[in-house]
Amino acid sequence: MEQPQLSIDIDRLMARIEALAALGSLDATEGTSGPDQKLGCCRLALTDEDKAGRDLVVTWMKDLGLNVATDGIGNVVATMPHSAGTWEPGTAPVMTGSHIDTVRTGGRYDGNLGVLAGLEVIETVQSAGIQLDRPLAVAFFTNEEGARFAPDMMGSLVYAGGMPLETALTVQGIDGAIVGEELERIGYAGAGPLPGQAPHAFIELHIEQGPVLESEGLQIGAVTGVQGISWNELTITGQSNHAGTTPMSMRHDAGYAAARVATFVRKLALEFGDPQVGTVGAIDLHPNLINVVAATATMTVDIRNTDEATLKLAEAHLGIFLEQLAHSEGVTIEVRSLARFEPVAFDPDVIDLVASAAHSQGLSVRRMPSGAGHDAQMMARLCPTAMIFTPSVGGISHNPAEHTDVDDLSAGANVLLSVLVQLASSTP
Repeated sequence: MEQPQLSIDIDRLMARIEALAALGSLDATEGTSGPDQKLGCCRLALTDEDKAGRDLVVTWMKDLGLNVATDGIGNVVATMPHSAGTWEPGTAPVMTGSHIDTVRTGGRYDGNLGVLAGLEVIETVQSAGIQLDRPLAVAFFTNEEGARFAPDMMGSLVYAGGMPLETALTVQGIDGAIVGEELERIGYAGAGPLPGQAPHAFIELHIEQGPVLESEGLQIGAVTGVQGISWNELTITGQSNHAGTTPMSMRHDAGYAAARVATFVRKLALEFGDPQVGTVGAIDLHPNLINVVAATATMTVDIRNTDEATLKLAEAHLGIFLEQLAHSEGVTIEVRSLARFEPVAFDPDVIDLVASAAHSQGLSVRRMPSGAGHDAQMMARLCPTAMIFTPSVGGISHNPAEHTDVDDLSAGANVLLSVLVQLASSTP
């Protein structure tokens, strides 16, 4: 059916973004800068701060008269009621959403934009009295960031059937907390079945978290897919010894071995070339003293690529290097997989719909892959899926200085509105 031209209320959307950002808010950390101050947020998954954020967003969902359901991993899905449209009961919704948990020093847009813009789209449709052929739904998924519990994107992975609920509930966090116990503690251990209902389609609006759109002067990213991710934790065990009396040739230095791994990961990524990336994001030495050769090093390695074969090759190169390093330095290296996801290609028709919606609004568009993982890559297992990117100022994210201009936020939300309405306006 033909629909009138609609536009979201950017002031209303920004008010919700500000209100959610106030929960778990942080001052800007040392060495950051941005258009505003006190931008940071810390709402690690299933903490008291996360509960406060959840409670606020659920209140907004209920205020709109949506049917709110919580499943066993704490995902929350709010769906327009049957009385709001022409669809039959049980009709699969067109779903949008993202996450509201953050990293320890996060910003106010990562994840939150996708959830709150989804609410804004639904309120816009309701206020205009638009009759759709399918319901709209907005979701926030548990533990997308993986900053407290591994793997990341846990909630959407369980929703899509990629991880058993029983396994997810037993995961222990970096602070010793258990997922299932924390869900019970904060009151979000729901009864909704898992895997969840397959939507008719899923669209996620997100900030780019990278510099490409801004650097090219573009307004919208029509996301073609998500690169594959390989997360590993390495435990390197050497021998603690005196830093002054132990000859260099007789050391079994876990700290040195960790440094070699870090430099190898960077060299590997540069040799493979774009889009290969590699990161050592955490290193913990023991006993961590200035005058003692480190006995152990625990570190993380994150490697990513848009091509599965190339990602496997990078993993193989890393494995060979670790074997050679252990032998040459007289250390042992244990490898524990934290997460492994293959690259995901989004639905071409939905990508085209995003691009055409942007063009129809006079916005410039770039088709591009996502370098970060997102809930959409899990939902792509269930239904046609795509993403919409808005620019990130300076390419900064996972940082209190994370910022996207209001005009870009409005543009992204209006593209989301157009795509959702079009998808929900036909029943096939």
